[in-house]
Amino acid sequence: MDISVVVACKNEEAFIVDCVQSILASIQFAGVDGEVLVYDGISTDNTWFLVDQLSKKDQRVKGHINDEQTAPFAFNKGIRAAESPVIMIFGAHATMGQTHISEVLETLKSYPDAGCVGGLINNIYHDDLGRAIGEAMNSKVGVGNATFRTGGAKGYVDTVAFGAYKKEVFEQIGLFNTSLTRNQDDEFNYRLTKAGFKIVFNPVIESSYYVRSSIAKLWSQYYQYGYWKVYVNQLHKAVTSVRQLVPFGLVLYTVFSVLFSAFLAFAEPRLILLIWIPLFAYLLLIVSTSFSKSTKQKVNFLILVQSFLTLHFSYGLGYSKGIFDFVVRRKKPSQNASKLTR
Repeated sequence: MDISVVVACKNEEAFIVDCVQSILASIQFAGVDGEVLVYDGISTDNTWFLVDQLSKKDQRVKGHINDEQTAPFAFNKGIRAAESPVIMIFGAHATMGQTHISEVLETLKSYPDAGCVGGLINNIYHDDLGRAIGEAMNSKVGVGNATFRTGGAKGYVDTVAFGAYKKEVFEQIGLFNTSLTRNQDDEFNYRLTKAGFKIVFNPVIESSYYVRSSIAKLWSQYYQYGYWKVYVNQLHKAVTSVRQLVPFGLVLYTVFSVLFSAFLAFAEPRLILLIWIPLFAYLLLIVSTSFSKSTKQKVNFLILVQSFLTLHFSYGLGYSKGIFDFVVRRKKPSQNASKLTR
């Protein structure tokens, strides 16, 4: 066996078949021996039926029930069951390109010091709303220097999505942290680099991700990213990436501006404008970026503005709540865990 691909899923009936079939096609194209380990988190739709049918048609597909329901439990079960020296974590809401696995294996050979490799995520949109959200998520203004979304040159990075790992990495540093319902891959990749392994981004390793066409879902997703990032930082007693602090700083400065402006309204009204200049500059950046993208990419300007604001303020507010829960109140993750999978 050359490669094992672990997929965590729950209620993904619209996507799971395309996901698994794309993996099988990539294995076939690479001409290697591979397996697809699918762990279903007790879906309430037809996901498990479809996985079961896929496993009956192709012995390379192995379906399992993930009783604990969350993604890190599924990943860890798959890692333990994997029979290959390379183990890839993949999302059920995505598909991989035909050359994905061959490029993964070639990149691992080209970088002997790499413990993990990954590539570029291309967004697939259902409608104009999803397209606008995707454009914001692919922008450096939206997500900072997240290379796997914004693109970039081949080389070393701090994290990737849908990482392919050498099995020895898990043997040396352990498995995914099951107390995390989000950010488990970021936390694991932080441990990986601390142990001396490298993470390599290669833009020719391409996958496609079906963007969720909902501002509410985008808000929930990034709120949780911000929330759980605090626990990851607390766990390692370090800020694992500088870009995570920017949305938190934005929220803090906004609250400060509102409160201090209320005070200045009575003390010195002429200074209020000075307080708000940084926020005006931020809004100008959002508006100008949205206008540029809406013109070039033919997407809705107002939805772009809303998407950028949602990305930043949801993450920042989630981070703030995480500080209150994990640092101030010293809550344990088990008190906040929710039943989520990829």
